[in-house]
Amino acid sequence: MLRAPLAPACLLAALLCAGIRAARVNKHKPWIETTYHGIVTENDNTVLLDPPLIALDKDAPLRFAESFEVTVTKEGEICGFKIHGQNVPFEAVVVDKSTGEGMIRSKEKLDCELQKDYTFTIQAYDCGKGPDGANAKKSHKATVHIQVNDVNEYAPVFKEKSYKATVIEGKRYDSILRVEAVDADCSPQFSQICSYEIVTPDVPFAIDKDGYIKNTEKLNYGKEHQYKLTVTAYDCGKKRAAEDVLVKISIKPTCKPGWQGWSKRMEYEPGTGSLALFPNIHLETCDEPVTSVQATVELETNHIGKGCDRDTYSEKSLHRLCGASSGTAELLPPPSNTANWTVGLPTDNGHDSDQVFEFNGTQAVKVPDSVVTVNMKEPFVISVWMRHGLGSREKETILCNSDKTDMNRHHYSLYVHNCRLVFLFRQDPSEGQSYKPAEFHWKLNQVCDKEWHHYVLNVELPAVTLYADGVSFDPFPVTEDYPLHPSRIESQLVVGACWQGGEHRMAQFFRGNLAGLMIRSGKLENKKVIDCLYTCKEGLDLQMAEGASKSLKIQMNPSQSVLTLEGDDIDQFEKAMQHISYLNSRQFPTPGIRRIKITSAVKCSSEEACMAIPFVDGYVMVLQPEEPKISLSGINHFARSASEFESPEGVSLFPELRIISTITREVEPEGDGDEDPTVQESLVSEEIMHNLDTCEVTVVGEELNQEQESLEVDLVRLQQKGMEISSSNLGVIITGVDTMASYEEVLHLIHYRNWHATALFDRKFRLVCSELNGRYVSNEFKVEVNVIHTANPVDHASHIAAQPQFVQPVHHSFVDLSGHNLANPHPGFSVVPSTATVVIVVCVSFLVFMIILGVFRIRAAHQRTMRDQDSGKENEMDWDDSALTITVNPMETYEDQHSSEEEEEEEEEESEEGEEEDDITSAESESSEEEEGEHEEDQQNVSRHQQLEWDDSTLTY
Repeated sequence: MLRAPLAPACLLAALLCAGIRAARVNKHKPWIETTYHGIVTENDNTVLLDPPLIALDKDAPLRFAESFEVTVTKEGEICGFKIHGQNVPFEAVVVDKSTGEGMIRSKEKLDCELQKDYTFTIQAYDCGKGPDGANAKKSHKATVHIQVNDVNEYAPVFKEKSYKATVIEGKRYDSILRVEAVDADCSPQFSQICSYEIVTPDVPFAIDKDGYIKNTEKLNYGKEHQYKLTVTAYDCGKKRAAEDVLVKISIKPTCKPGWQGWSKRMEYEPGTGSLALFPNIHLETCDEPVTSVQATVELETNHIGKGCDRDTYSEKSLHRLCGASSGTAELLPPPSNTANWTVGLPTDNGHDSDQVFEFNGTQAVKVPDSVVTVNMKEPFVISVWMRHGLGSREKETILCNSDKTDMNRHHYSLYVHNCRLVFLFRQDPSEGQSYKPAEFHWKLNQVCDKEWHHYVLNVELPAVTLYADGVSFDPFPVTEDYPLHPSRIESQLVVGACWQGGEHRMAQFFRGNLAGLMIRSGKLENKKVIDCLYTCKEGLDLQMAEGASKSLKIQMNPSQSVLTLEGDDIDQFEKAMQHISYLNSRQFPTPGIRRIKITSAVKCSSEEACMAIPFVDGYVMVLQPEEPKISLSGINHFARSASEFESPEGVSLFPELRIISTITREVEPEGDGDEDPTVQESLVSEEIMHNLDTCEVTVVGEELNQEQESLEVDLVRLQQKGMEISSSNLGVIITGVDTMASYEEVLHLIHYRNWHATALFDRKFRLVCSELNGRYVSNEFKVEVNVIHTANPVDHASHIAAQPQFVQPVHHSFVDLSGHNLANPHPGFSVVPSTATVVIVVCVSFLVFMIILGVFRIRAAHQRTMRDQDSGKENEMDWDDSALTITVNPMETYEDQHSSEEEEEEEEEESEEGEEEDDITSAESESSEEEEGEHEEDQQNVSRHQQLEWDDSTLTY
């Protein structure tokens, strides 16, 4: 019963084994889909494929690649997948060999921003090998497309670090400006900016999703000049910008055409070169169609000196500096000892600027006859600075040469009449009795405009040429007249009026200001010299690169105070305005305000003035320059023998004179001075170089006696340097612009001579130098020279002139002066003044009294010192009242040359002023006590056998 059912089962198993053995050959390739599409996220490595990766093999369910004894559970396995392609960051792995399921995954981290998709091929292969040893079967190649999905890893970033805009008040704008942010993510979802937001609260602005900002209300410049907004952005993944951006919106007032960006006050520091006046200026045209612009820049300096800043040297010095020849007579010099006729005229003192003289219609000065030495028959020149208003209809005389007595004839004169400048010249009678040109008229607006102008008259009869501010004018009309009749009457030269000799009074007074009135021989034809005489040291300047001003018309007046620009290119015009600068070439300019004014006109396409440009009114503040301190130093006290004073060379007064000039600057401390309030600025003295124009040597005490003494200088050397010298009983004045070194050299050459030095004991002099016509003055350098008189020792007993040693230190302090240079000393001779014998006897008697008085004073001082000090010093003298011995050698030879000089000068002073020595000044006493302390020990060691002994036991105190 049981065997019957087993028979079919055994039969089926036998048939199956037979089928397996029959089909064990690997006939078929694995099969996969032809195309796959996959998606992977950039922060993941598993690819989701559509369709799934599954390989099928028709040889299944047996695995022919294994041994024939493989069991049925391992049937139909796929061994792997192979990817084909270069630099493919993926790999395919088998998940289940039996089902052929596989998967694709990334081998490295993917970045969507670097590559969004990949395409490659894939192939499956089984695990079987045929009995003939063939390779495993491979499927066909399928194409795989993989897309990398984005992750919102990047935040929005604004394209600009900040945004700026300017709007006009009172307007509503649809869009003022746009801010824009970008996102580095690769997908549209995360890379797009979906919204913007203004973070700053309570501001009258709004922003849309595209980043456009507009105002939500009308803006008011008076309420707020500028708004500062903070704006952020969001991408479509709601991620906020990493950094917010700052937006500045400036509010402009209602547009008004005109110049903007200039400063009302501009400071100029002396010595810094040129100063840009309008470095940031620009023209606001309010969007008008401007076709051309014209602007005039004016520098107003009329209140400075003679119309502007110039060197304040004397007019004579300026003529030499400008190259004019010598022989100039200055008719309005600064008041001094040698030129005192202008003392009574009101002036501005000439310290900060040029010295000018005021004439109010009642004042005039007579010029001494010796001042003008010009031959009027030869060509000559008259030059003057003048400021004159409308005045009256009467003649106003600037310069007049007329009869001194008897008659009122005018020989030559320069006057103003009805805004005309008139020059009268009556020729000499020797020219013959015929009509000659006599009056030359010039009708000029400059004569009555109340401004300073420079006039130069070139007189070369019968022609006269006038230069007004460097521009030549011919006279019209010219009136002829007869020459003057012959006369022996002397003439009188007057400035500011005309002398009426027949009436003995002044007439035709001048009303105005004059300066630098000169007469010099020779014709002045060089235009450069004339320009140099009136050219300002300050003015406007325009420096632009070559070619930059081709589209502009530029005009400058001769004094460089008015600059006019014209052009049609607004940008080039503004650049030219920005390069306009102020320049002052003086080393020590006149401080104060210089006003700057800009007047402008613009034209539009209609060729008419389309808008009014307001004028610009500012000023340049020229700061006070560092004032130089001129210092004179050298030997201020010395002695020479009488023979040297009487020699032809004389005695040099300033043999070792040194002239230096320094300025004091403030130097800020290093580091931050605000942190430490105790740190103060330090002052540093710095030596500078500049010129001098005057040095004056005057006598202190009695005036010079021209019959027996004089101050002399090498005139040849002086003329070679272009300097002039004037002398009087008070001293000498050297004038001329030159360096301090040149003045040192010239002052070294000044010698003092005295033909009768035997009656002279000393002479004192004072030296003062100045710069810029007295603006900067040096210290007073005083020099005292003593005369050494030598006498024969036979005539005078030497013991009379000898002095006790304890009196000698009293005179050390003022006799032993540094710089003494005694000539031909005679140590063994006594030195006394060359006076009568009676005077000598009186002096000797007084000397004995002074010795007694000196002993008493020294003893009293010694006793006071002993009371103040507990113990005596080694160098103090020990006194014995019972037996005091004082020794003096009348023929004592002093090893120190200065000691000999001290005794000589001491005896001279005692013989002349014995009564004055009765009172010892505090300074002399202090100096004496100090020198006693220093030298007393040496004095006590002097050999006793060389001294005379004195016994004070008989002296009565």
